[in-house]
Amino acid sequence: MKKIFFTILLAAGLLTAGYAQTDSTVFPEVDKSPMDMSYCPVNYPVLKISEKTSLAPLVRVIYGRPRKNDRIIFGDLVEYGKVWRLGANEATEIEFYKDVTIDNKKIKKGRYTLYAIPDSSNWTIIINKDTDTWGAFKYNSTNDIARVVVPVINMNSPVETLSMTFAKFNEGYNLIVAWDTAEVMLPIVLK
Repeated sequence: MKKIFFTILLAAGLLTAGYAQTDSTVFPEVDKSPMDMSYCPVNYPVLKISEKTSLAPLVRVIYGRPRKNDRIIFGDLVEYGKVWRLGANEATEIEFYKDVTIDNKKIKKGRYTLYAIPDSSNWTIIINKDTDTWGAFKYNSTNDIARVVVPVINMNSPVETLSMTFAKFNEGYNLIVAWDTAEVMLPIVLK
């Protein structure tokens, strides 16, 4: 019995030693553009743990949040007429937890990548089936699920950090994207 006990103790010690942090562990530097996540409904995880909702999430967006830092954003840092990852670093991902309709196109539940082609008066929002990619360097239009042209709303006060949230409307939710003085809304119909 002692032999079995010591064998188990030795095995447990070896397993934990494999998971221990060592002085040689190298962690990546903190990114200048942190990653963030927006849920629909807004603050879904908090609502869930505080038992203030019995609904399942509808949509989630994961994106890098670059800062303006006194730069000219649209037409300069983010070039007009070119595909943009709609954030920083990894391309922005959107996950639909149920089938949705966007611009009269049915989109099945699942994970997709969001891109945008900004212009001064409108943006083309692209939903693409290629996921887990960095930037827009490998963007392939043959993987597009939908393209939607949405108008730009010019804001009086600039938004320092790229921000995304959801706002309810009759048939669904708008994904609102704002940075600098530009704001766009992508209507997502939940039918």
